[in-house]
Amino acid sequence: MDGSAPLAQLAPGTLLAFLVAVVLLLLVARVLGRLAERLGLPAIVGELLAGVLLGPSLLGQVAPGFWSWLLKGPEQIHLLDAVAQLGVLLLVGITGTHLDIPGLRRRGLAAATISGTGLVIPLVSGVALGLVLPATVVGGDSDRGVFALYLGVAMCVSAIPVIAKTLSDMRLLHRNIGQLTLAAGMVDDAVGWLLLSVVSAAATVGVSASGVTLSVVYLIAFVLLSATVGRVLVRRTMVLTTRSDESGPTVAAAVIIILLGAVITHSLRLEPIFGAFVAGILLTSSRAAQVRLAPLRTIVMSVLAPLFIATAGLRMDLTALARPAVALTAVAVVLVAIAGKFAGAYLGARLSRLTRWEALALGAGMNARGVVEVVVALTGLRLGVLNTAAYTIIVLVAIVTSVMAPPLLRLSMARVEYGEDERLRRIDHETWHATVPERPAPDRAEPPAQGRPDA
Repeated sequence: MDGSAPLAQLAPGTLLAFLVAVVLLLLVARVLGRLAERLGLPAIVGELLAGVLLGPSLLGQVAPGFWSWLLKGPEQIHLLDAVAQLGVLLLVGITGTHLDIPGLRRRGLAAATISGTGLVIPLVSGVALGLVLPATVVGGDSDRGVFALYLGVAMCVSAIPVIAKTLSDMRLLHRNIGQLTLAAGMVDDAVGWLLLSVVSAAATVGVSASGVTLSVVYLIAFVLLSATVGRVLVRRTMVLTTRSDESGPTVAAAVIIILLGAVITHSLRLEPIFGAFVAGILLTSSRAAQVRLAPLRTIVMSVLAPLFIATAGLRMDLTALARPAVALTAVAVVLVAIAGKFAGAYLGARLSRLTRWEALALGAGMNARGVVEVVVALTGLRLGVLNTAAYTIIVLVAIVTSVMAPPLLRLSMARVEYGEDERLRRIDHETWHATVPERPAPDRAEPPAQGRPDA
């Protein structure tokens, strides 16, 4: 014995409360998520509602004693946060595997134009709105400028998982607009995580020119090293793991690579989510490994992601919307988020010589924020940039934009004519379906049609 103190252990009551919370959150999230899908809504609506029902908005009012035992203690919250953080890092890493580099190259100019205007216009409008919103929605530890930049980032992001799933469900992946929406959304996702990392660094180290410049230098260096040395190392690692007849080594290696990317960026005082996203992109360099990652996608999409979304719902306080100032702020933020993204995507599409209905379809598809918006909101809450009221408003943006995307896509695409290349692509797609037995569900296993079932 060296006389060192034994490692601290969880009290039995704390562990019991944590396990009961995980069971309840996952069970209610899955049930309400499926119910939302039956009603034609994205499952993220039901999963967020699960957190709201089990949070202070309802359970805390109806059964305050049970809620306090289950979720109010700091140890329980920290345990749930740890599980949720692991879930979101793996979810973002899996999202990175959606990035279709060859597809981006083929549609480079149009995708760059649409994503450029679809980023700049909502970013500028979000920053302008953030500068004039009442102080009641600004995090107590936050500088007004940082809050405005953060709101701008929240306005400009898209969500590849929800876009891919929506297009897949509506049988639009083979359409030119579907392909272009995915390509432009991929660029938006990548730039969105980059901007989130920069603004997070500003919130952490301050808004001094030297601090932000150093963060940008770190970020650029990380991206360059990832695209060169990292790409080679990841590809060789994944090739080695595919020599085994089992998928276990490939899944373990992918998890390690995603978390290692998060470790590197976090150690550089950048957002760990950005490192996980870049690591996910690197995993696409090995096509053989993509098939082996199906078990990882299943557990992330079916267990960790719903648990993360439900945990995010716990932090929503719908009672805050009863205050007139907060309610009016919520209306303003939702309207600016929708108008900015629609206007940006529409302008980019028209500059790319697409028709009016094609431009509207692009705006509808790229307007969906889904789980990406929830991640941005949680990051802002964790850093103190957002308070609970602002966090609730940003999550409402995720819900509203995800719900409105399918009907608007259906309305606009009904007026877009089929092209010959689209017919051929559809025939190839249906032939591939017919020749692949026991194909995994497209929202759980395969890029680019893969997507979060609900995000």
